[in-house]
Amino acid sequence: MLQASTLKFLKDLGKNNTKTWMDLNRDRYEAAKQDFEQFIDSIIGLHGKKDPDIRDLTAKKCCFRINRDIRFSKNKAPYKTNMGASINRGGKKSIFAGYYFHLEPGKSFVGGGLWMPMPPEMKKIRQEIDYCWKEFRGIIENKKFKTSYDALYKGEDISLVKTPQGFDKDHPAAEYLKLKSWLAMRPLKDAELTDKNIIPATIGHFQALQPLIKFLNRALEDEQA
Repeated sequence: MLQASTLKFLKDLGKNNTKTWMDLNRDRYEAAKQDFEQFIDSIIGLHGKKDPDIRDLTAKKCCFRINRDIRFSKNKAPYKTNMGASINRGGKKSIFAGYYFHLEPGKSFVGGGLWMPMPPEMKKIRQEIDYCWKEFRGIIENKKFKTSYDALYKGEDISLVKTPQGFDKDHPAAEYLKLKSWLAMRPLKDAELTDKNIIPATIGHFQALQPLIKFLNRALEDEQA
């Protein structure tokens, strides 16, 4: 489980997002970082037994830096108020779909998928859904998937208004062909994060997501052949 002190650090950082405060609380940050990385390493070690694509990863290859890139942002707060890990085949900078854990007091979630791939990869995903619609539908309608995530995220921020060129507007998969990201997310309450069951629960959610990850990555494998 994650330590309550890690959540407390992130809450306090949200109220004091300055370098001066961080310098004074560097020990707290290092402890929180270590706690989160140990949690992610535990997840990788256990879920890696089911998914060999992530077996050789480490938390350091998956966790994001807490420093924000403020060069082109109006928000000049220097630090993120969350900790995140993208557990992808090849690491966090990989083109492949993978699992994600987001730790942020009041806004935590577990899930994954593929976020905003480049046009060539996006085309491959859409073609795979088109060619293998029955299989794709079976994955997102599977009982385990629906229990963990209910459905794929279909927000306006990741969806086209019209069916993309080359696909019939009446295609049975039209709502999924319109997507620019294929994501599943399950919110987590703060109390769940510090509960002893958070590791087995997270692994269960990742296992429910694994068929979708495999489907998406199958479409991308030629890219790395």
